[in-house]
Amino acid sequence: MTATEATVFLVDDDDAVRDALELLLDSVGISTASYPSAAAFLDHYDPGRPGCLVLDIRMPAMSGMELQAALAGESVNIPIIFLSGHGNVPMSAKAFRGGAVDFLEKPFDENVLLERIHEAIRLDRANREATARRTDACTRLATLTRREHEVMLLIVTGHANKEIATKLDLSHRTIETHRGRIMEKTAAQSLTELIEIALASGSHELK
Repeated sequence: MTATEATVFLVDDDDAVRDALELLLDSVGISTASYPSAAAFLDHYDPGRPGCLVLDIRMPAMSGMELQAALAGESVNIPIIFLSGHGNVPMSAKAFRGGAVDFLEKPFDENVLLERIHEAIRLDRANREATARRTDACTRLATLTRREHEVMLLIVTGHANKEIATKLDLSHRTIETHRGRIMEKTAAQSLTELIEIALASGSHELK
């Protein structure tokens, strides 16, 4: 995903600010979608669209901080850059605790904003790739039976077939059979790939 494939979502109740930001981003080839309020953004936003959110912190009805909290409550992990004409340390600290990428005070340096936007787009790409890997890994592991999953965990944590057989009170031949089925079901081409799949799944049993 490049900057041209991503969308910068602009949410600010000041028409002049939104217009200026749209012109700036358009000048460097970044697509935008702008909204005059948090409610308008929520009505139209599709979490499947990659990008980042440039968000005014003080707005009527729903503030930027409230929108950040609402998105977090829906497990929407879009990188956020806050803009504020009335920022303060407690407010910026709260924004960062909520996962904000940056907190810029108006008037801001355009080059700094563009740099932060590119960072946010890269972060969003990395987050989406990690989510895709986790989803794929979980889908593969879901094909395993309970026993196969148990054997798989022992394999990826470094146990040899003989050790696994002793630990589970099974024959060495049975463990070899389970191992073959595990590799086939997960489509893992090597032990290293199986370990990567297990780690990508985020299984708490590996921690």
